Amino acid sequence: MTFSISTRRPVGKTALELPVLGLGTAHLGELYGKVEESASRATMDAAWAAGVRFYDTAAWYGRGLSEHRLGGFLRTKARNEFQITTKVGRTLHRPSDPRTFDRSPWTGGLNFEVNFDYTYDGIMRSYEQALQRLALDTVDALVIHDLDTGFHGDKQAGYERQLVESGMKALVELKKSGDIQAYGMGTNTNQALEEVATRVDLDFCLVAMPYTLIDQESLTRGMKACLDRGISVIIGAPFASGILVTGSGAGAKYAYGAASPEVQARVQGIEEVCKAHDVSLPVAALQFVLAHPAVVSVIPGAARPSEVEANVAALSVTIPPAFWSDLKSRGLLHPEAPVPA
Repeated sequence: MTFSISTRRPVGKTALELPVLGLGTAHLGELYGKVEESASRATMDAAWAAGVRFYDTAAWYGRGLSEHRLGGFLRTKARNEFQITTKVGRTLHRPSDPRTFDRSPWTGGLNFEVNFDYTYDGIMRSYEQALQRLALDTVDALVIHDLDTGFHGDKQAGYERQLVESGMKALVELKKSGDIQAYGMGTNTNQALEEVATRVDLDFCLVAMPYTLIDQESLTRGMKACLDRGISVIIGAPFASGILVTGSGAGAKYAYGAASPEVQARVQGIEEVCKAHDVSLPVAALQFVLAHPAVVSVIPGAARPSEVEANVAALSVTIPPAFWSDLKSRGLLHPEAPVPA
């Protein structure tokens, strides 16, 4: 089974349909290293030339830099030729002292302080700020961003109340008015996918880490809940933030940090099966997530043209069925995980 970049899948019960492959733009916010303006533009040019027509961004990516870069590119294109999603829940503000402001965890990015706000006014303000940074008058869908304990700790319950009691009204209103076609929630953990995302009605979930070639713990829990409720899934980190494209070894990243010995060992096992069947690790990672019936699109990031081109090419590679059965027989893949036919 192979995939075509022109294939579109419906999002939940909405009229929105998304291509199976899009471009995530966190790297254009300079997460792991600086990205020159010329490289940023060349990456987006390569994506467009390869047929990519779905783009995802966020205020958090480079503290506004990713939205500025992506918007500067897309505003030169006909609006009916692409689709874009961005995120709400954070507003950006001038820091009290720009000279000493710490932009971490971004290597580069911009000098803007972040304020979390999931109320009606906060959602609306972050939406309006995003339109201005993007220089676009519409986005296709909005994503509730990073509403999990990893970011908020003991403030989590308060932010959840903001969303349930106030913020959701803004998203419902924007969808009803036609400003957006759909709304969803971004999740970084199994807990958030299972618990937080089920507290509100959603059209889709943008799942960053809980479902990859490394980890399918959510298959019978969070992912099953999405499938049962008719909530579509966009996979936001098919390479698990790095290791499934770079491979194991020194410097490998997992979950936006250094890969643990346990993760390294699991990936080394997958690499052995890849070698035995002459299958590329990133190709397997990308195609695996698209086989799940709830998944409508996958949006790997890229910071150079060659990365975009490799992701597009990965869709058309044929992977032998024996590869998937071998992974399962070795306990490296959940026995019930859907795989490309």
